[in-house]
Amino acid sequence: MLKQILRNQERKKRARRVRAKISGSAERPRLSVFRSLKTITVQVIDDVAGKTILSVAIADLGKGAKNTVAGASLLGKKLGETCIAAGIETVVFDRAGYRYHGKVKAVAEGAREAGLRF
Repeated sequence: MLKQILRNQERKKRARRVRAKISGSAERPRLSVFRSLKTITVQVIDDVAGKTILSVAIADLGKGAKNTVAGASLLGKKLGETCIAAGIETVVFDRAGYRYHGKVKAVAEGAREAGLRF
């Protein structure tokens, strides 16, 4: 239990360091990934206005999508399609302290396949 708490605190420290350097705007919002043991949630955020523009989670995809690398790829594609429909073509990728590996990488690659640039 203590190891999990320390691991999450270290991740939050890494996320704060990254967030000090990147910021999203209306023209180029921030794409933030949250990964847990049960779900993956992705938000597109305008930091200047302090608003979430859109959000997509594994649960929004229906029964077929699970919290796996394949499900994360589907989530990225859905996010890319939703962003393109909303008029957002470029974003700043925020991995929130997670390693760019596995599910986080699958979300990014799925979004790129759908036409999102970052």
